[in-house]
Amino acid sequence: MGEKITERLVDLGSFVYAVVEKEEGAAKPLPNTKQIFCDVSNWEDTYKKMYDIGPVHGLVNNAGVAVIESFFDVTEHGWDKTLNINARALVRISQAVAKNMIDAGIKGSIVNISSTISTRAIPDHTTYCASKGAVNQITRTMAIELGKYGIRTNNVNPTVVLTRMGKIAWSDPEKSGPIMRRIPLGRFAETDDIANAVIFMLSDYSTMVNGTALVVDGGFLAG
Repeated sequence: MGEKITERLVDLGSFVYAVVEKEEGAAKPLPNTKQIFCDVSNWEDTYKKMYDIGPVHGLVNNAGVAVIESFFDVTEHGWDKTLNINARALVRISQAVAKNMIDAGIKGSIVNISSTISTRAIPDHTTYCASKGAVNQITRTMAIELGKYGIRTNNVNPTVVLTRMGKIAWSDPEKSGPIMRRIPLGRFAETDDIANAVIFMLSDYSTMVNGTALVVDGGFLAG
């Protein structure tokens, strides 16, 4: 999703700082982008690298992991890794970016990628559901505290997204079937579907939207 969002923003004339975990094996940067190599689970290094970028007008918190473990099999490693990347890192990155926005007088937009299973749980996703539920509440709190500076914070909450990894992870009909049957549109989301929602939330078309979630799920949560 990050690659698609970056591509679409560049096509619209934006300059994008793309945060990448490791330089080794990283994709070649697109024109009008700069890669920032950062392990976002590192509290201090993350803040410094994000702050050193300087003022930007928009932030998309898209970094995420999913450690698939049943409830009784949840491990300390799986719990810590998932919460650190999906929730804690989001806070630390946003602190640095919002500080720069405020100092520069920028009325910016922050978009956090959450999930439909932040509110409707599915089996074997205890830590992921917990982390995305945390994202929802972090977003609401940010919206309240940053709103006075003119900075908007919102969620985009997708259903299953057919990224390269998503296509593999949800290829088994026994696993994907129960969710697919709950989606009235009869399909999972494509990366462009998520990019469309993110671009709307970043843009001036959503200047009065703050502290909410744009659900991109084909109707999954409606039933």
